[in-house]
Amino acid sequence: MQSMPTFQLLDGQGVQFDARRFIWIGNTSDESNTVVAWADTGIKSIEEVKSRELVVGAPGSYTNCVFYPLLMNALLKTRFKIISGYPGGNEVNLAMERGEVGARGCQVWSAWASTRPDWLAQKKINVLVQVARKKSAELPNVPLLADLAENENDRQVLKFMSMDNSYGRPFATTPDVPVDRVAALRHAFELSMKDPDLLAEAERADLKLTPSRG
Repeated sequence: MQSMPTFQLLDGQGVQFDARRFIWIGNTSDESNTVVAWADTGIKSIEEVKSRELVVGAPGSYTNCVFYPLLMNALLKTRFKIISGYPGGNEVNLAMERGEVGARGCQVWSAWASTRPDWLAQKKINVLVQVARKKSAELPNVPLLADLAENENDRQVLKFMSMDNSYGRPFATTPDVPVDRVAALRHAFELSMKDPDLLAEAERADLKLTPSRG
């Protein structure tokens, strides 16, 4: 999970690992995470959440889907009401459809295209903010989380919380794996990311591969 190192740095509850000791093999994607509102709420921008309460659903309790709205409430004076503990993202999506919540706290942008293309075509969701190091070319009018800060200290906090998207889907192995095996795993990963069959399958599924090396 991309948020594991961040969770460790924030002294997250129950951490029994050290992300620095993992050996990183590679990463399949570097892209924007998004916070979205269900269109029926009428909310189209993050500015509107400063004057209206918006109920946001989140899988789990200690994930970016919780951290993002918490940070925005603390630093940007938004009025997200967080309902956490959903088993997964699909359950949050169903909750939006039922009107149980009005927003989702995080979802990778390309995942909307691959899992809910009908929502995008019918404009059932409004993207309020994107969380990444830099803007997605597909979301030129959606603000970056860090750019919403009112001062430099807040910007640094929001920038820090935006960095883990740069290793959005990482592969790792255990500490103390022999060097030659690590090299073999990394080489195999890099070859896989260039494999024509894999690239064709990803294109059919509308999944964007923007890999980086371990």
